[in-house]
Amino acid sequence: MRHAHNPILSPEDIRPSQETMRIECLLNPGVFRFDGKIWLLLRVAERPEQTDGEISFPVLDDANRVTVMRVPSSSPELDLSDPRVINYKGEDFLTTMSHLRLVSSTDGVRFSEEPAYPPLFGSDCYEAYGIEDCRVAQIGEDYFLTYTAVSANGVAVRMRSTSDWRRFTDYGLVLPPHNKDCALFEQKIGNLYYMLHRPSSPEIGGNYIWIAQSPDLYHWGNHKCVARTRKGMWDSARIGAGCSPIPTDEGWLMIYHGADAANRYCLGAMLLDAGDPSKVIARSEEPLMEPSEPYELEGFFGNVVFTNGHVVDGDRIQMYYGASDKVICRADFSVSAILETLR
Repeated sequence: MRHAHNPILSPEDIRPSQETMRIECLLNPGVFRFDGKIWLLLRVAERPEQTDGEISFPVLDDANRVTVMRVPSSSPELDLSDPRVINYKGEDFLTTMSHLRLVSSTDGVRFSEEPAYPPLFGSDCYEAYGIEDCRVAQIGEDYFLTYTAVSANGVAVRMRSTSDWRRFTDYGLVLPPHNKDCALFEQKIGNLYYMLHRPSSPEIGGNYIWIAQSPDLYHWGNHKCVARTRKGMWDSARIGAGCSPIPTDEGWLMIYHGADAANRYCLGAMLLDAGDPSKVIARSEEPLMEPSEPYELEGFFGNVVFTNGHVVDGDRIQMYYGASDKVICRADFSVSAILETLR
C-alpha cells in the first residue's frame, strides 16, 4: 500500500519563494494528469527565518505583497500554544503562509519543479494569510482548482480554472466562511454540477460533509448534509472530503479524512448513490489508512494522514497524501478492494 520511497517529497526538496523565507512543511497536494505526466499542486508553507527575542510571521499587505510581522517573544499579548496559529492582541495569525507549487513526474515517484509553470499565491484580502489544500478536478478540457482561502475574515472556498496551467480564471469565493475541503465531481449528474464541502459549526452542529449543486459552476445551492461525525469512532471530531469522487458501477466512491478528539487523522471511504450523491450507501467502520509510520507520527503536526489528490487507472488508485503536516507520500489502493470493505 505505502510506497517504498516514502516520503517522496520533503521541505528540503523545494526551493523557498524568497531568500528570506524557510519552508517548514509540504502538505496535501492536488493531483492531476497533464502533458503526459502526473502533477502535484503542493501546498508549500513558509515562514521567515526566526531570530532570538522575537516571533515573525508572513501576511499580505494591502498591495498583495508578502510582508513580515515581528512581535517580541516576551510579549504578554502573545499566545503560541498552537504550533499552527499565533494569537496576538486577540487576533489570530498563521505561523506560516501557504502558497501552491507545481511539480511533475513521469513515473509518479520522482517529482521536480518546472519553471515554466508559475506558483500560485494569495491575490487579495480574502487570501491574506495564504491559500491551502487545493483539490483539482478535470471537467472537459479545463482544470478546476478549489482551495481554502485564509484571512482575518475567516476560512473560505475559492475557485480558479485553467486549461494550460499558465493562465487562470478566478471565480472568487464560491463558499463563504467558515468552509473548506471542497471537492468537485468531474462529471455532471443529470444536468447539474456537484461539489462536496465542509462548513464548520463549533457551537451547534459540527464539522460535517455537505453537498451542493450548480447549473454553471458559479452559483451553488440546494445544500444538503451528507455525513456527520460519529461519537466514539475514528472520525468523531471532524470529517472532510478528499478529492473528486470516483465513478463505479456501485455508485460514487469517495475517500475522506476523519479526526478524533485527539486530532488523530485517518482515511476512510464512503459510497454515494450514483443518481443522488447526497445519499450515503455505505461508510467505513474502520479506517482504510491510519498513521503508523514514523513520518506519519512525528512532524510539524503529528499523527496525521491527509489526502486531497489521486489519479485512477482502472482498478488502481494512486493516492498522494500529506503526512504529519510535513512531507508528501504515496499509497496505492484498489477500487474493488475498498468497495469490498463497504459491502
